[in-house]
Amino acid sequence: MISIMFVCHGNICRSPMAEFVFKDMVKKQVPEADFLIASAATSTEEIWNGVGNPVYPPARQELQRHGLSCAGKRACLLRKEDYQKYDFLLGMEQRNIANMMRILKSDPEGKVRRLLDFSEHPRDIADPWYTGEFGKTYEDILEGCEAFLQYLKKTGLLWS
Repeated sequence: MISIMFVCHGNICRSPMAEFVFKDMVKKQVPEADFLIASAATSTEEIWNGVGNPVYPPARQELQRHGLSCAGKRACLLRKEDYQKYDFLLGMEQRNIANMMRILKSDPEGKVRRLLDFSEHPRDIADPWYTGEFGKTYEDILEGCEAFLQYLKKTGLLWS
């Protein structure tokens, strides 16, 4: 089994979008049972009294435009113990990586990376909470997820 945790600041825009894009991609291309796919936040800003906020409406609507549902998803916090549970912890931008390392303390196995580091054009995925460009964020996430799936196939971690 390959386990992936997508991570962003609040877990209401980018990381849940990546979670559901990748789940859909996996469902269409490889055995779903081979994967554990989730997402989390590095901040508690979207978590109140232990209950996370749902996916931000414009992010949810962007997923719906592409036939994807994120129903029931609520923000949750990345925890230090997630390092042992997941094979890959994929942040959306360098700031997420810094915050992930604050939580995880170290990365001896090299599990922490940016999602778009797997693409031909490594870069940050801008936060649509600030840019308002949910379509652009979706395209960047799609590019990263496609590149990551190809990486898993190319490295032999996943048989197609």
